[in-house]
Amino acid sequence: MRQAQRARLASTLPESARNPLGGDEPGCIPRCPGSPASKGAGLLHLIVGRTFLRFAIACKALVLLIAKLMLRLNSMKRLVCCGLPALLGLRLCAAAPPDLTDAIQTLRTVGAEGRGNAAASAAWKTLAAADLGRLTALLAGMDGADDLVANWFRAAVDTVVVRETAAGKKLPVDDLLAFVRDTKHSPRARRLAFELVARVQPETTEKLLPGMLNDESLELRRDAVERVITDAARTLEAGKKPEAVQRYREALKFARDVDQVQALARKLRDLGETVDVQKLFGFIAHWKLIGPFDNTGGKGFATAFPPEKTIDLAAEYDGKSGKVRWTDHVTKDEFGMVDINPVYQPLKEVTAYAYTEFASDKAQPVELRLGCKNAWKVWLNGKLLWEREEYHRGMQIDQYRLAGQLQPGRNTILVKACQNELTEKWTVEWQFQLRVCDHLGTAILPSTAW
Repeated sequence: MRQAQRARLASTLPESARNPLGGDEPGCIPRCPGSPASKGAGLLHLIVGRTFLRFAIACKALVLLIAKLMLRLNSMKRLVCCGLPALLGLRLCAAAPPDLTDAIQTLRTVGAEGRGNAAASAAWKTLAAADLGRLTALLAGMDGADDLVANWFRAAVDTVVVRETAAGKKLPVDDLLAFVRDTKHSPRARRLAFELVARVQPETTEKLLPGMLNDESLELRRDAVERVITDAARTLEAGKKPEAVQRYREALKFARDVDQVQALARKLRDLGETVDVQKLFGFIAHWKLIGPFDNTGGKGFATAFPPEKTIDLAAEYDGKSGKVRWTDHVTKDEFGMVDINPVYQPLKEVTAYAYTEFASDKAQPVELRLGCKNAWKVWLNGKLLWEREEYHRGMQIDQYRLAGQLQPGRNTILVKACQNELTEKWTVEWQFQLRVCDHLGTAILPSTAW
């Protein structure tokens, strides 16, 4: 066995080391049987050969040992140079929040009547598991979203806030304040961010309110207006009526909610002041009306009746149940409500048009802000700005904001309002209101120079 082991080890050596004297056995000389000289010489050569073999084997073992040590040193070097950073990277990745982009996009695609709810539920769980550092990303998901989608995001935000603050973590106030100040974000999302800051730093949000009187978020604007109303009341209690009147008028100028507007108008009138709400907000009171045209089965919404093709105020057309022509109509409602029912008596499955002209002293961007609970279309200078085929959804000031462009001189505005077949009491209204203003809601009044 020892011979076999020695042969295996020697086989790994170079040819000169395996058999330096040229024998048929590793490390041996050829045998010459029967020769005494050869026997003595053979013994000497055998001793020398085996000694050399042992030395060669020891050298190889030393080389192998050195190689192993070098491998270990290289491994340690790789660990220091690459392994530790990689390990730290893994720990950082494990601690970092997941990418919420896909979940946000999925949630934004959820539709009415349950469309996409299964995927949205899974996405919502991902969002609700986020940390406070991703709070503004969740809020930004509300940008441009409808009420249904916005509610999903709000629920996710509330879940994250409740869980994380219960664990002793602090809200990212600076990030939330930056979000509130960025008017490009959804007004509802900015309001929610404002409320979150108010929970922990009410004095900070209180300082923000004076700069929000003209904010695009009606909810933030309402709080700012309420602050001015409170200040006006204190000023009045202090016996400073002129200053109080000035503050009340300032609040009325920026108010947009009907209850605030009505309360402010009433207060100013009680103080002996004259208030023209229609003019203050730019509601259009003077119109030409024509109808009723047919809307049986809702087909009238898509039908282009003659007023959509040309405006001829002297023309007469075939209506739903006879000839129809343009008539003058002036609304005395201080919020510019045009009630079509008294003009044609309460009817169902009908369509009517309202037309007016608006003079501008220059070319300028404009917003036509509409409130309507019926299906509608609005044109400015013959261009369709927007349309909505939805009935009895509810109604409020500035419900729809339609961006357009006024040209110098005469501009035309045409409104189409459709009534459907429902007969319940709450479906009877056939009406709209429209005002002309800039993008912040400040009234643009018609020019008297044209």
